[in-house]
Amino acid sequence: MVIKRRHWALPTAPLVLVLLAATGCVSTPDAPAKPTVARSTSVARVCAKPAAGPAKAPAGAVTVDPAVVGDLAAKTKSSPPNTTFWLRPGTHRLASDRYAQVIPKKGNSYLGAPGAVLDGRKTNQYAFGGTARNVTIRHLTVQRFVAPHNEGVVNHDSADGWVIEHATIQNNSGAGLMAGARQQVRASCLRGNGQYGMNAYKAGDPIRGLVVEGNEIVGNNTGDWERRRPGCGCTGGVKFWAVNGADIRGNWVHDNRGTGLWADTNNNDFRIENNVLEANDGAALIYETSYNAVIRKNTIRRNNWVEGRRYADRGDSFPFATIYLSESGGEPRIRARTDKIEIYRNVLENNWSGITLWENADRFCNSPANTSSGDCTLLVKNTDRCAQPAIATAPLYADCRWKTQRVDIHSNRFVLDTSVVDCTVKCDRMAVLANYGTYPDWSPYQGERVAEAITRKQHNRWHDNVYLGPWKFVAHDPSRILDSGQWQGTPYQQDAGSTFRARDGG
Repeated sequence: MVIKRRHWALPTAPLVLVLLAATGCVSTPDAPAKPTVARSTSVARVCAKPAAGPAKAPAGAVTVDPAVVGDLAAKTKSSPPNTTFWLRPGTHRLASDRYAQVIPKKGNSYLGAPGAVLDGRKTNQYAFGGTARNVTIRHLTVQRFVAPHNEGVVNHDSADGWVIEHATIQNNSGAGLMAGARQQVRASCLRGNGQYGMNAYKAGDPIRGLVVEGNEIVGNNTGDWERRRPGCGCTGGVKFWAVNGADIRGNWVHDNRGTGLWADTNNNDFRIENNVLEANDGAALIYETSYNAVIRKNTIRRNNWVEGRRYADRGDSFPFATIYLSESGGEPRIRARTDKIEIYRNVLENNWSGITLWENADRFCNSPANTSSGDCTLLVKNTDRCAQPAIATAPLYADCRWKTQRVDIHSNRFVLDTSVVDCTVKCDRMAVLANYGTYPDWSPYQGERVAEAITRKQHNRWHDNVYLGPWKFVAHDPSRILDSGQWQGTPYQQDAGSTFRARDGG
Protein backbone atom coordinates (compact mmCIF):
# COMPACT_ATOMS: atom_id res chain seq x y z
CA MET A 1 0.00 0.00 0.00
CA VAL A 2 1.39 3.38 -0.97
CA ILE A 3 0.82 6.01 1.66
CA LYS A 4 0.85 9.67 0.73
CA ARG A 5 2.98 11.95 2.82
CA ARG A 6 1.41 14.24 5.35
CA HIS A 7 1.18 17.79 4.08
CA TRP A 8 1.06 20.61 6.55
CA ALA A 9 2.24 22.67 3.59
CA LEU A 10 4.00 25.42 5.45
CA PRO A 11 4.82 28.63 3.66
CA THR A 12 8.67 28.53 3.14
CA ALA A 13 -21.59 3.88 31.22
CA PRO A 14 -22.75 6.68 29.05
CA LEU A 15 -21.05 9.97 29.31
CA VAL A 16 -23.39 12.86 28.63
CA LEU A 17 -21.71 15.93 27.17
CA VAL A 18 -23.37 19.22 26.32
CA LEU A 19 -23.06 20.90 22.95
CA LEU A 20 -23.81 24.62 22.95
CA ALA A 21 -24.96 25.80 19.53
CA ALA A 22 -24.54 29.49 18.87
CA THR A 23 -27.43 31.63 17.73
CA GLY A 24 -27.09 34.59 15.39
CA CYS A 25 -26.20 37.75 17.31
CA VAL A 26 -25.58 41.43 16.71
CA SER A 27 -21.86 42.09 16.45
CA THR A 28 -20.61 44.49 19.09
CA PRO A 29 -17.07 44.17 20.47
CA ASP A 30 -16.99 43.20 24.15
CA ALA A 31 -20.76 42.72 24.26
CA PRO A 32 -21.94 39.80 26.39
CA ALA A 33 -22.74 36.73 24.35
CA LYS A 34 -26.46 36.12 24.03
CA PRO A 35 -27.88 32.92 25.47
CA THR A 36 -27.30 29.85 23.40
CA VAL A 37 -29.29 26.72 22.77
CA ALA A 38 -28.08 23.65 24.64
CA ARG A 39 -28.18 20.24 23.06
CA SER A 40 -27.04 17.10 24.85
CA THR A 41 -25.24 14.25 23.19
CA SER A 42 -24.68 10.91 24.85
CA VAL A 43 -21.36 9.20 24.16
CA ALA A 44 -20.72 5.80 25.71
CA ARG A 45 -17.55 4.99 27.61
CA VAL A 46 -17.34 1.71 25.74
CA CYS A 47 -13.73 0.94 26.69
CA ALA A 48 -14.46 1.07 30.42
CA LYS A 49 -17.78 -0.73 30.21
CA PRO A 50 -17.98 -2.94 27.12
CA ALA A 51 -21.29 -4.63 26.47
CA ALA A 52 -21.23 -8.32 27.39
CA GLY A 53 -21.64 -10.97 24.74
CA PRO A 54 -23.92 -14.02 24.95
CA ALA A 55 -23.13 -16.28 27.91
CA LYS A 56 -24.39 -19.33 26.01
CA ALA A 57 -23.89 -20.40 22.42
CA PRO A 58 -26.76 -19.29 20.16
CA ALA A 59 -28.75 -22.07 18.52
CA GLY A 60 -26.81 -23.60 15.64
CA ALA A 61 -23.54 -21.86 16.50
CA VAL A 62 -20.19 -23.62 16.35
CA THR A 63 -18.45 -23.45 19.75
CA VAL A 64 -14.77 -22.48 19.76
CA ASP A 65 -12.54 -23.80 22.55
CA PRO A 66 -9.79 -21.51 23.90
CA ALA A 67 -7.84 -24.53 25.15
CA VAL A 68 -7.22 -25.69 21.57
CA VAL A 69 -4.63 -23.55 19.80
CA GLY A 70 -5.85 -22.61 16.32
CA ASP A 71 -9.38 -23.88 16.96
CA LEU A 72 -11.03 -20.73 15.58
CA ALA A 73 -9.11 -20.77 12.29
CA ALA A 74 -9.55 -24.52 11.84
CA LYS A 75 -13.31 -24.52 12.48
CA THR A 76 -13.75 -21.52 10.19
CA LYS A 77 -11.97 -23.42 7.42
CA SER A 78 -14.05 -26.58 7.86
CA SER A 79 -17.45 -24.87 8.18
CA PRO A 80 -19.65 -23.52 5.36
CA PRO A 81 -20.38 -19.85 4.68
CA ASN A 82 -22.91 -18.08 6.89
CA THR A 83 -21.80 -19.99 9.99
CA THR A 84 -22.02 -18.42 13.44
CA PHE A 85 -19.08 -19.08 15.78
CA TRP A 86 -19.33 -18.59 19.54
CA LEU A 87 -15.99 -18.12 21.30
CA ARG A 88 -16.08 -19.44 24.84
CA PRO A 89 -14.68 -17.35 27.71
CA GLY A 90 -10.89 -17.32 27.86
CA THR A 91 -7.89 -16.47 25.72
CA HIS A 92 -8.00 -17.88 22.19
CA ARG A 93 -4.77 -18.29 20.24
CA LEU A 94 -3.77 -18.91 16.64
CA ALA A 95 -0.94 -21.09 15.43
CA SER A 96 2.52 -19.70 16.10
CA ASP A 97 3.27 -18.84 12.46
CA ARG A 98 3.23 -15.08 12.05
CA TYR A 99 0.87 -15.31 9.06
CA ALA A 100 -1.61 -17.56 10.86
CA GLN A 101 -5.01 -15.85 10.81
CA VAL A 102 -8.74 -16.46 10.55
CA ILE A 103 -10.03 -16.38 6.95
CA PRO A 104 -13.81 -15.98 7.22
CA LYS A 105 -16.28 -17.14 4.62
CA LYS A 106 -19.10 -15.01 3.28
CA GLY A 107 -21.67 -14.14 5.93
CA ASN A 108 -19.81 -15.64 8.89
CA SER A 109 -20.47 -14.26 12.36
CA TYR A 110 -18.07 -14.34 15.31
CA LEU A 111 -19.57 -13.80 18.76
CA GLY A 112 -17.51 -13.56 21.90
CA ALA A 113 -18.78 -14.80 25.23
CA PRO A 114 -18.03 -12.58 28.26
CA GLY A 115 -14.25 -12.64 28.66
CA ALA A 116 -13.49 -14.02 25.17
CA VAL A 117 -10.16 -12.68 23.88
CA LEU A 118 -8.29 -13.41 20.65
CA ASP A 119 -4.65 -12.77 21.50
CA GLY A 120 -1.89 -12.51 18.88
CA ARG A 121 0.79 -12.89 21.59
CA LYS A 122 2.96 -10.34 19.74
CA THR A 123 3.55 -13.12 17.21
CA ASN A 124 0.71 -13.17 14.68
CA GLN A 125 0.39 -10.27 12.27
CA TYR A 126 -3.31 -10.50 11.44
CA ALA A 127 -6.45 -11.65 13.23
CA PHE A 128 -9.09 -11.66 10.47
CA GLY A 129 -8.25 -11.40 6.76
CA GLY A 130 -9.44 -12.46 3.33
CA THR A 131 -12.00 -11.04 0.92
CA ALA A 132 -15.25 -12.60 2.17
CA ARG A 133 -18.11 -10.14 2.36
CA ASN A 134 -20.65 -9.43 5.08
CA VAL A 135 -18.69 -10.80 8.02
CA THR A 136 -19.79 -9.84 11.55
CA ILE A 137 -17.60 -9.60 14.67
CA ARG A 138 -19.31 -8.84 17.99
CA HIS A 139 -18.37 -8.83 21.67
CA LEU A 140 -14.79 -9.95 21.04
CA THR A 141 -11.51 -8.51 22.27
CA VAL A 142 -8.69 -8.64 19.69
CA GLN A 143 -5.28 -7.70 21.03
CA ARG A 144 -1.49 -7.94 20.75
CA PHE A 145 -1.22 -8.57 17.01
CA VAL A 146 1.75 -7.10 15.16
CA ALA A 147 0.54 -5.86 11.78
CA PRO A 148 3.23 -4.07 9.76
CA HIS A 149 3.20 -0.32 9.26
CA ASN A 150 0.13 0.84 7.26
CA GLU A 151 -1.55 -2.58 7.57
CA GLY A 152 -4.32 -3.67 9.89
CA VAL A 153 -5.30 -6.51 12.19
CA VAL A 154 -9.07 -6.91 11.73
CA ASN A 155 -10.38 -7.01 8.14
CA HIS A 156 -6.81 -6.89 6.99
CA ASP A 157 -7.75 -7.10 3.28
CA SER A 158 -10.49 -4.42 3.41
CA ALA A 159 -13.35 -6.74 2.46
CA ASP A 160 -16.78 -5.20 1.99
CA GLY A 161 -19.83 -5.20 4.19
CA TRP A 162 -18.22 -6.10 7.51
CA VAL A 163 -19.94 -5.21 10.77
CA ILE A 164 -17.86 -4.74 13.92
CA GLU A 165 -19.95 -4.12 17.03
CA HIS A 166 -19.23 -4.09 20.75
CA ALA A 167 -15.66 -5.18 20.00
CA THR A 168 -12.46 -4.15 21.74
CA ILE A 169 -9.48 -3.87 19.39
CA GLN A 170 -6.49 -2.84 21.44
CA ASN A 171 -2.73 -2.87 21.88
CA ASN A 172 -1.92 -3.99 18.35
CA SER A 173 0.78 -2.76 16.00
CA GLY A 174 -0.24 -1.02 12.78
CA ALA A 175 -3.96 -0.27 12.53
CA GLY A 176 -6.40 -2.06 14.77
CA LEU A 177 -8.91 -2.19 11.95
CA MET A 178 -9.03 -1.71 8.18
CA ALA A 179 -12.21 -0.81 6.28
CA GLY A 180 -14.11 -1.89 3.20
CA ALA A 181 -17.21 -0.57 1.45
CA ARG A 182 -20.41 -0.45 3.50
CA GLN A 183 -18.50 -1.32 6.65
CA GLN A 184 -20.14 -0.49 9.96
CA VAL A 185 -18.11 0.01 13.12
CA ARG A 186 -20.38 0.58 16.10
CA ALA A 187 -20.07 0.78 19.88
CA SER A 188 -16.50 -0.53 19.82
CA CYS A 189 -13.31 0.36 21.65
CA LEU A 190 -10.33 1.12 19.39
CA ARG A 191 -7.60 1.68 21.95
CA GLY A 192 -3.85 1.91 22.19
CA ASN A 193 -2.98 0.68 18.71
CA GLY A 194 0.46 1.38 17.33
CA GLN A 195 -0.50 3.49 14.32
CA TYR A 196 -4.27 3.99 13.87
CA GLY A 197 -7.43 2.87 15.56
CA MET A 198 -8.76 2.37 12.03
CA ASN A 199 -7.17 2.87 8.61
CA ALA A 200 -9.97 3.33 6.06
CA TYR A 201 -7.96 2.47 2.97
CA LYS A 202 -8.69 0.09 0.12
CA ALA A 203 -6.25 -0.32 -2.74
CA GLY A 204 -7.64 0.43 -6.18
CA ASP A 205 -11.21 1.16 -5.17
CA PRO A 206 -12.89 3.92 -3.13
CA ILE A 207 -14.69 2.87 0.04
CA ARG A 208 -18.38 3.71 -0.14
CA GLY A 209 -20.99 3.94 2.57
CA LEU A 210 -18.81 3.77 5.70
CA VAL A 211 -20.45 4.13 9.12
CA VAL A 212 -18.43 4.82 12.30
CA GLU A 213 -20.86 5.29 15.17
CA GLY A 214 -20.77 5.31 18.95
CA ASN A 215 -17.17 4.18 19.34
CA GLU A 216 -14.45 5.18 21.77
CA ILE A 217 -11.24 5.84 19.85
CA VAL A 218 -8.48 6.53 22.34
CA GLY A 219 -4.72 6.50 22.79
CA ASN A 220 -3.76 5.38 19.29
CA ASN A 221 -0.41 5.94 17.57
CA THR A 222 1.55 4.52 20.46
CA GLY A 223 4.38 4.03 17.96
CA ASP A 224 4.68 7.82 17.47
CA TRP A 225 5.09 7.42 13.72
CA GLU A 226 5.28 11.11 12.89
CA ARG A 227 8.44 11.31 14.95
CA ARG A 228 9.88 8.14 13.44
CA ARG A 229 8.98 9.21 9.88
CA PRO A 230 8.59 13.00 9.86
CA GLY A 231 5.91 14.21 7.48
CA CYS A 232 4.53 10.73 6.80
CA GLY A 233 0.90 11.72 7.43
CA CYS A 234 0.38 8.21 8.78
CA THR A 235 -1.05 8.57 12.27
CA GLY A 236 -4.13 9.37 14.28
CA GLY A 237 -7.28 7.97 15.75
CA VAL A 238 -8.78 7.23 12.32
CA LYS A 239 -7.41 7.97 8.84
CA PHE A 240 -9.69 8.00 5.77
CA TRP A 241 -8.44 7.67 2.19
CA ALA A 242 -10.73 8.03 -0.87
CA VAL A 243 -13.90 7.30 1.10
CA ASN A 244 -17.05 8.29 -0.79
CA GLY A 245 -19.90 8.64 1.69
CA ALA A 246 -19.19 8.37 5.40
CA ASP A 247 -21.23 8.95 8.54
CA ILE A 248 -19.02 9.58 11.57
CA ARG A 249 -21.32 10.19 14.52
CA GLY A 250 -21.56 9.85 18.26
CA ASN A 251 -17.93 8.83 18.77
CA TRP A 252 -15.63 9.81 21.62
CA VAL A 253 -12.24 10.45 20.00
CA HIS A 254 -9.73 11.43 22.64
CA ASP A 255 -6.13 11.36 23.81
CA ASN A 256 -4.72 10.11 20.53
CA ARG A 257 -1.12 10.95 19.73
CA GLY A 258 -1.52 13.19 16.72
CA THR A 259 -4.78 13.95 14.91
CA GLY A 260 -8.14 12.64 16.06
CA LEU A 261 -9.91 12.21 12.69
CA TRP A 262 -8.05 12.75 9.41
CA ALA A 263 -9.57 12.52 5.93
CA ASP A 264 -6.80 12.67 3.33
CA THR A 265 -7.01 12.62 -0.48
CA ASN A 266 -10.24 12.52 -2.50
CA ASN A 267 -12.69 11.80 0.26
CA ASN A 268 -16.22 13.03 -0.41
CA ASP A 269 -19.63 13.32 1.21
CA PHE A 270 -18.77 13.11 4.92
CA ARG A 271 -21.12 13.81 7.80
CA ILE A 272 -19.20 14.31 11.03
CA GLU A 273 -21.73 14.98 13.76
CA ASN A 274 -22.46 14.64 17.45
CA ASN A 275 -18.93 13.53 18.27
CA VAL A 276 -16.78 14.51 21.22
CA LEU A 277 -13.22 15.21 20.07
CA GLU A 278 -10.94 16.06 22.96
CA ALA A 279 -7.38 16.09 24.22
CA ASN A 280 -5.83 14.82 21.00
CA ASP A 281 -2.20 15.91 20.70
CA GLY A 282 -2.81 17.38 17.25
CA ALA A 283 -5.84 18.66 15.39
CA ALA A 284 -9.23 17.28 16.27
CA LEU A 285 -10.07 17.06 12.56
CA ILE A 286 -8.12 17.43 9.33
CA TYR A 287 -10.02 17.42 6.02
CA GLU A 288 -7.38 17.42 3.27
CA THR A 289 -7.63 17.45 -0.54
CA SER A 290 -11.22 16.30 -0.20
CA TYR A 291 -14.76 17.43 -0.96
CA ASN A 292 -18.26 18.13 0.35
CA ALA A 293 -18.81 17.61 4.08
CA VAL A 294 -21.10 18.54 6.93
CA ILE A 295 -19.37 19.04 10.29
CA ARG A 296 -21.98 19.81 12.93
CA LYS A 297 -23.02 19.50 16.56
CA ASN A 298 -19.63 18.32 17.78
CA THR A 299 -17.97 19.15 21.11
CA ILE A 300 -14.31 19.88 20.41
CA ARG A 301 -12.10 20.74 23.37
CA ARG A 302 -8.48 20.76 24.56
CA ASN A 303 -7.07 19.56 21.26
CA ASN A 304 -3.78 20.46 19.57
CA TRP A 305 -2.00 21.48 22.76
CA VAL A 306 1.08 19.37 21.98
CA GLU A 307 1.54 19.93 18.24
CA GLY A 308 0.33 23.53 18.21
CA ARG A 309 2.66 24.47 21.05
CA ARG A 310 5.57 22.64 19.44
CA TYR A 311 5.34 24.72 16.26
CA ALA A 312 4.78 27.96 18.15
CA ASP A 313 7.80 27.31 20.36
CA ARG A 314 10.02 26.96 17.35
CA GLY A 315 8.77 30.28 15.93
CA ASP A 316 6.53 28.95 13.17
CA SER A 317 3.96 31.56 12.11
CA PHE A 318 1.53 29.14 10.46
CA PRO A 319 -1.88 29.04 12.24
CA PHE A 320 -1.99 25.36 13.17
CA ALA A 321 -5.63 24.74 13.91
CA THR A 322 -7.96 22.38 15.67
CA ILE A 323 -10.14 22.05 12.56
CA TYR A 324 -7.82 22.21 9.57
CA LEU A 325 -9.17 22.29 6.01
CA SER A 326 -6.32 21.90 3.56
CA GLU A 327 -7.18 22.18 -0.15
CA SER A 328 -10.71 20.99 0.57
CA GLY A 329 -14.06 22.49 -0.30
CA GLY A 330 -17.51 22.14 -1.75
CA GLU A 331 -17.81 21.02 -5.36
CA PRO A 332 -21.31 20.84 -6.91
CA ARG A 333 -20.08 18.70 -9.80
CA ILE A 334 -19.23 15.84 -7.43
CA ARG A 335 -22.34 14.06 -6.23
CA ALA A 336 -22.92 14.22 -2.48
CA ARG A 337 -25.55 15.08 0.12
CA THR A 338 -24.21 18.64 0.15
CA ASP A 339 -22.36 20.79 -2.36
CA LYS A 340 -20.27 22.68 0.18
CA ILE A 341 -18.39 22.19 3.42
CA GLU A 342 -20.64 23.40 6.20
CA ILE A 343 -19.30 23.74 9.75
CA TYR A 344 -22.03 24.70 12.17
CA ARG A 345 -23.44 24.33 15.68
CA ASN A 346 -20.15 23.08 17.08
CA VAL A 347 -18.57 24.09 20.37
CA LEU A 348 -14.80 24.60 20.27
CA GLU A 349 -13.49 25.16 23.77
CA ASN A 350 -9.91 25.79 24.88
CA ASN A 351 -8.18 24.27 21.90
CA TRP A 352 -4.94 25.51 20.40
CA SER A 353 -6.48 27.89 17.82
CA GLY A 354 -9.71 27.39 15.92
CA ILE A 355 -10.41 26.78 12.22
CA THR A 356 -7.86 27.26 9.46
CA LEU A 357 -8.75 27.23 5.76
CA TRP A 358 -5.56 26.72 3.79
CA GLU A 359 -4.56 26.23 0.19
CA ASN A 360 -1.01 25.56 -0.93
CA ALA A 361 -0.45 27.44 -4.17
CA ASP A 362 2.18 24.91 -5.26
CA ARG A 363 0.06 21.80 -4.67
CA PHE A 364 -1.92 20.61 -7.70
CA CYS A 365 -2.12 17.62 -10.03
CA ASN A 366 1.21 16.79 -11.64
CA SER A 367 3.15 19.20 -9.44
CA PRO A 368 6.27 17.91 -7.69
CA ALA A 369 4.90 19.72 -4.61
CA ASN A 370 1.83 17.46 -4.51
CA THR A 371 2.55 15.22 -1.55
CA SER A 372 -0.40 12.99 -2.56
CA SER A 373 1.91 11.86 -5.32
CA GLY A 374 0.23 10.22 -8.30
CA ASP A 375 -3.23 11.45 -7.32
CA CYS A 376 -5.27 14.03 -9.14
CA THR A 377 -8.53 15.75 -8.33
CA LEU A 378 -11.84 13.97 -8.86
CA LEU A 379 -12.47 16.35 -11.76
CA VAL A 380 -9.46 15.25 -13.82
CA LYS A 381 -8.93 11.54 -14.40
CA ASN A 382 -5.68 11.80 -16.33
CA THR A 383 -3.02 13.53 -14.28
CA ASP A 384 -0.85 14.07 -17.36
CA ARG A 385 -3.39 16.57 -18.71
CA CYS A 386 -2.38 18.98 -15.95
CA ALA A 387 0.64 20.34 -17.79
CA GLN A 388 1.58 23.33 -19.89
CA PRO A 389 0.14 24.81 -21.96
CA ALA A 390 -3.35 23.40 -21.23
CA ILE A 391 -3.23 23.88 -17.45
CA ALA A 392 -3.02 27.63 -17.86
CA THR A 393 -6.50 27.81 -19.45
CA ALA A 394 -10.04 26.71 -18.62
CA PRO A 395 -11.16 24.20 -17.55
CA LEU A 396 -7.87 22.70 -16.32
CA TYR A 397 -6.72 25.89 -14.59
CA ALA A 398 -9.52 25.32 -12.07
CA ASP A 399 -9.93 21.56 -12.24
CA CYS A 400 -6.29 20.58 -11.68
CA ARG A 401 -6.39 22.11 -8.17
CA TRP A 402 -7.97 20.88 -4.99
CA LYS A 403 -9.56 24.14 -3.89
CA THR A 404 -10.63 25.38 -0.49
CA GLN A 405 -13.91 26.86 -1.57
CA ARG A 406 -17.59 27.09 -0.60
CA VAL A 407 -16.85 26.68 3.12
CA ASP A 408 -19.67 27.97 5.33
CA ILE A 409 -18.76 28.41 9.03
CA HIS A 410 -21.68 29.57 11.14
CA SER A 411 -23.59 29.23 14.41
CA ASN A 412 -20.55 27.91 16.29
CA ARG A 413 -19.31 28.83 19.76
CA PHE A 414 -15.57 29.49 20.06
CA VAL A 415 -14.27 29.67 23.63
CA LEU A 416 -10.67 30.41 24.56
CA ASP A 417 -9.23 30.90 28.03
CA THR A 418 -5.48 31.31 27.56
CA SER A 419 -4.86 30.48 31.22
CA VAL A 420 -6.39 27.05 30.63
CA VAL A 421 -4.45 26.44 27.42
CA ASP A 422 -1.37 27.95 29.11
CA CYS A 423 -0.30 30.15 26.24
CA THR A 424 0.25 33.80 25.49
CA VAL A 425 0.59 33.82 21.68
CA LYS A 426 -0.36 31.79 18.60
CA CYS A 427 -3.11 29.74 20.23
CA ASP A 428 -5.84 32.27 19.44
CA ARG A 429 -6.23 32.31 15.66
CA MET A 430 -8.90 31.75 13.04
CA ALA A 431 -7.50 31.81 9.50
CA VAL A 432 -8.05 31.76 5.75
CA LEU A 433 -4.81 31.92 3.79
CA ALA A 434 -2.40 30.57 1.19
CA ASN A 435 1.29 30.83 0.43
CA TYR A 436 2.98 32.80 -2.35
CA GLY A 437 3.15 30.49 -5.36
CA THR A 438 6.67 29.78 -6.59
CA TYR A 439 6.97 26.17 -7.74
CA PRO A 440 7.37 24.52 -10.22
CA ASP A 441 8.57 27.08 -12.73
CA TRP A 442 5.75 26.17 -15.18
CA SER A 443 3.01 26.61 -12.58
CA PRO A 444 0.19 28.97 -13.59
CA TYR A 445 -0.53 29.62 -9.89
CA GLN A 446 2.53 31.67 -9.05
CA GLY A 447 2.44 34.84 -6.97
CA GLU A 448 -0.61 35.84 -4.93
CA ARG A 449 -3.26 34.32 -7.22
CA VAL A 450 -4.24 31.53 -4.84
CA ALA A 451 -4.05 33.70 -1.72
CA GLU A 452 -6.40 36.22 -3.33
CA ALA A 453 -8.75 33.47 -4.47
CA ILE A 454 -9.10 31.63 -1.16
CA THR A 455 -9.50 34.87 0.79
CA ARG A 456 -11.90 36.80 -1.43
CA LYS A 457 -13.17 34.82 -4.42
CA GLN A 458 -13.95 31.22 -3.41
CA HIS A 459 -17.01 31.83 -1.23
CA ASN A 460 -15.45 30.99 2.13
CA ARG A 461 -17.55 32.62 4.80
CA TRP A 462 -17.76 32.93 8.58
CA HIS A 463 -20.99 34.36 10.03
CA ASP A 464 -23.30 34.29 13.07
CA ASN A 465 -20.75 32.80 15.46
CA VAL A 466 -20.06 33.54 19.13
CA TYR A 467 -16.48 34.28 20.22
CA LEU A 468 -15.46 34.27 23.88
CA GLY A 469 -11.82 35.14 24.48
CA PRO A 470 -8.98 37.07 22.86
CA TRP A 471 -9.38 35.80 19.30
CA LYS A 472 -7.29 37.02 16.39
CA PHE A 473 -7.81 36.42 12.68
CA VAL A 474 -5.40 35.70 9.85
CA ALA A 475 -6.28 36.47 6.24
CA HIS A 476 -4.48 36.06 2.92
CA ASP A 477 -1.06 35.10 4.37
CA PRO A 478 0.45 34.48 7.83
CA SER A 479 1.66 38.06 8.18
CA ARG A 480 -1.84 39.60 8.12
CA ILE A 481 -3.07 39.28 11.69
CA LEU A 482 -6.34 41.10 12.28
CA ASP A 483 -8.55 42.05 15.18
CA SER A 484 -12.29 41.40 15.00
CA GLY A 485 -13.03 44.84 13.56
CA GLN A 486 -10.54 44.42 10.74
CA TRP A 487 -11.82 40.88 10.11
CA GLN A 488 -15.36 42.18 9.76
CA GLY A 489 -14.39 45.22 7.75
CA THR A 490 -13.40 45.79 4.14
CA PRO A 491 -12.00 43.93 2.27
CA TYR A 492 -12.57 40.70 4.26
CA GLN A 493 -16.13 41.25 5.52
CA GLN A 494 -16.19 38.09 7.62
CA ASP A 495 -18.31 37.13 10.62
CA ALA A 496 -21.36 39.27 9.89
CA GLY A 497 -23.87 38.81 12.69
CA SER A 498 -21.29 37.39 15.08
CA THR A 499 -20.69 38.35 18.71
CA PHE A 500 -17.27 38.99 20.25
CA ARG A 501 -16.35 39.20 23.94
CA ALA A 502 -12.65 39.88 24.07
CA ARG A 503 -12.06 38.80 27.68
CA ASP A 504 -10.87 35.26 28.24
CA GLY A 505 -13.65 32.82 27.59
CA GLY A 506 -15.43 30.87 30.28
